[in-house]
Amino acid sequence: MREAEIRRLLAANLLCALAVVLAAVAPAFLLDGFSVLGTHLTWLCVCSVCVATLNIILHLVLKPNQSLKRRSFAHKISRFLKCCIYFFMSCILFHAIIVLYGAPLIELVTETFLFAVLLSTFTTLQCLCLLGPNIQAWIRVFSKNGAMSIWESSLQITSMCSILGAWFGAFPIPLDWDRPWQV
Repeated sequence: MREAEIRRLLAANLLCALAVVLAAVAPAFLLDGFSVLGTHLTWLCVCSVCVATLNIILHLVLKPNQSLKRRSFAHKISRFLKCCIYFFMSCILFHAIIVLYGAPLIELVTETFLFAVLLSTFTTLQCLCLLGPNIQAWIRVFSKNGAMSIWESSLQITSMCSILGAWFGAFPIPLDWDRPWQV
């Protein structure tokens, strides 16, 4: 059982990595004048949509958290709406954190918010797919030794690496402000 779960988790992570690569390569063939640096807003949108769609489909197909209870349609709708609200709140929170770390407050609002959406897609959406809108489960998973399954351990690692990667990726930015690609 554990080996099968590891294979399923590996396949899911490889597909997510492939989605990011395809989000960088495929639009160049479909959109005229597309480049990741030149049309970065389009790329942020395409990447967010690709990864979000793939995460939701993988969750529906692989069903990593098997629930024995059958839920009513009203409960499923309520849970979906809560997940949408939590995702939007995480986008706002990441946007505020990014601004507090030095992003322009007024000039580049669209770029900052789309980056917050991308970061929320890599972190919060996966948590919502796996754990749902259950705050106690989130606290349990992200506490010191709270991961109880391989999926939850992967969730911890992916979320923390996404946040740390975004933070460490900002270090070289002040080193060469005079470069045209910084704009």
